[in-house]
Amino acid sequence: MVSTQVERRGIADPRVLEAMRTVPRHLFRPDRLRDQAYTDQALPIGEGQTISQPYIVACMLAALRLQGTEKALDVGAGSGYQTALLSRLCREVIGIERVSVLADRAARRLADLGCTNVRLVTGDGSLGYEEEAPYDASW
Repeated sequence: MVSTQVERRGIADPRVLEAMRTVPRHLFRPDRLRDQAYTDQALPIGEGQTISQPYIVACMLAALRLQGTEKALDVGAGSGYQTALLSRLCREVIGIERVSVLADRAARRLADLGCTNVRLVTGDGSLGYEEEAPYDASW
């Protein structure tokens, strides 16, 4: 996925590429879509939400130009995939997800992956998450 869909299309940030190589995207989608986990498309994750297309995720991460010292806010954490990627690129990540069932699933996945620098909260992130502000990066 990384070499054929991300690098080939111009994403060169080595930290972003490494994060995408180490976070297993197949863990963040429903089992019935396992064979599509590494395709370059958004996939449904339930509750009317999707996991974003890998190339778009890579573009957004590269645009942030993260150095590893940042505190980031992930608005609409969904499955937790982007949150997991951010956990490898930032000092601290706050993820906020309004759909509680998705937030609960994402929190379990992140814990299972050892993402200890992440805190996932359930709530409406349309206005950010003031309780943990300020942030160095948000998306």
